[in-house]
Amino acid sequence: MTYAPPLRDMQFTLDQVIGAKRLAETELYAEATAETTEAILTEAGKLAAEILYPVNRSGDLNPARLENGVVRTSPGFAEAYKAIAEGGWVGINADPEFGGMGLPMTLTTAVGEMMNSACLSLALNPLMTQGQIEALEHHASAAIKELYLPKLIAGEWTGTMNLTEPQAGSDVGALRSKAEPNGDGTYAITGQKIYISWGDHDVAENICHLVLARLPDGVPGTKGISLFLVPKFIPNEDGSLGVANSLKPISLEHKLGLHGSPTAVMEFDGATGWMVGPEHGGMAAMFTMMNNARLGVGVQGVGIAEAAYQKALAYALDRKQGKSPTGDTGSIIDHANVRRKLMHMKSLTQASRAICLDCAFSLDMGRATEGEEAAKWKARGAFLTPIAKAFGTDTGSEVSDIGIQIHGGMGFVEETGAAQYARDVRVTRIYEGTNGIQAMDLVGRKLMDGGAAAEALLGEVEATAKAAQTAHPDLADALQDAGETVCDALDWMLKSGMNDRFAGSLPFLRAFALVLGGHYLLRAALAGGDSHLAVARFHILQLMPQAAAFCTAATQGAAPLYTLDAEALAS
Repeated sequence: MTYAPPLRDMQFTLDQVIGAKRLAETELYAEATAETTEAILTEAGKLAAEILYPVNRSGDLNPARLENGVVRTSPGFAEAYKAIAEGGWVGINADPEFGGMGLPMTLTTAVGEMMNSACLSLALNPLMTQGQIEALEHHASAAIKELYLPKLIAGEWTGTMNLTEPQAGSDVGALRSKAEPNGDGTYAITGQKIYISWGDHDVAENICHLVLARLPDGVPGTKGISLFLVPKFIPNEDGSLGVANSLKPISLEHKLGLHGSPTAVMEFDGATGWMVGPEHGGMAAMFTMMNNARLGVGVQGVGIAEAAYQKALAYALDRKQGKSPTGDTGSIIDHANVRRKLMHMKSLTQASRAICLDCAFSLDMGRATEGEEAAKWKARGAFLTPIAKAFGTDTGSEVSDIGIQIHGGMGFVEETGAAQYARDVRVTRIYEGTNGIQAMDLVGRKLMDGGAAAEALLGEVEATAKAAQTAHPDLADALQDAGETVCDALDWMLKSGMNDRFAGSLPFLRAFALVLGGHYLLRAALAGGDSHLAVARFHILQLMPQAAAFCTAATQGAAPLYTLDAEALAS
């Protein structure tokens, strides 16, 4: 079985569902024409299918390893990464001033999905670098930009993000890493960071670490944290590599999945670093990278969902087992329950893809427009970001799990590769802010506008329902009713205390995502043929009804969760 990039579905979603052609009408993205988009997607699809997919299994069976202080990556990874770098894919949306293509995040998102489908372990490397590039573009000094950005954009150097410490996970403000001024504009960074994706490797010549640490006068909590750029090798002024810095990987994690991606424990022992952004302003600068990465991680989930669906479909077409009432091919795809599973996988994958692409499109339009219009697009993108991250990664886990079930016993046997998708994608629901944190962000920070962004999106849902009333009245009515139910839950959230909101945040996010999925898929049905209508009908009538139950759960408040104390829970 091989991976086939879903170019037609992607292009259709961009053109007919998201309306991404509007990007080419802006001055900033005037070069993102239909011809350019098609060419980019086609070439990225070739890279994914022909270069990355063949090394995916190697990464799983031959994990990265630490030998004599140096990380050796899986067989074939160095060559595959070289193809990514030389193709310019790391800098697809980076500033052309420093060698980037300057293309929209929307295209980066589509390209990222294909790379993630093909080899998630390797695709995680350029994702981290892309996030670092954006952080440096927004917050670094001119000197740092001039020295580092061309190398990062070219893929000659790679980037990491160092937040987590043994005692400081989601509570970043509890970190203990220290930064002491050296008196020459540099800082001595000391501390230990854990779970550092691609923290050390042999696929590029230098690794640039963005590290959160506290200055001597930094107050406790997140407001006292600063951000520093700490390279593995300190570059000379001409960009050539100088001496090794005082940092090293001290171990690699033995993980459930993503075996080809080296996840390091990094030790900084007075390492030389340069501040990025203002003193004590590290979290704001790091959030630039994290927001980029949160959308990117959502797309990791979509990529794995697509790959798992393709593998399950191929198996269902080939596997002969029993007789179905239809009596057609004799393959298990004739069985109603297998068809249900495949439709479930397909509809969730297409819905989550549309959410991620629309999130990216909104962020692009926020950059490409000005004034009040830009503010509305930015708010829309910000609201969609936690939904894209959480629903995209939940979809990846759910769809890959269904894929194992379709394979039956062979899904539990590693040789088929079905289980790898479930193992690899599982961490995406944890890193870059757990999905619980995404849900809390959605009902907390993202509702600080009084619900304006949420209400605007629900208004779009209502408009789609009205547009479909003549052609598909049953689907239109179902979408209208579900949108109103979510709107009622939104009103409850806006009137409730924060812990009551947090208690219902996960089901609220899921309900909102399911309704958005119905909205996108119904738009696809209005623009497309029978296959789009079939997927929309399945989602709206068989999956989206869950939104009402999720809204009921979302509006119960926190009291039911605290009925049992810790002692009672343990008894």
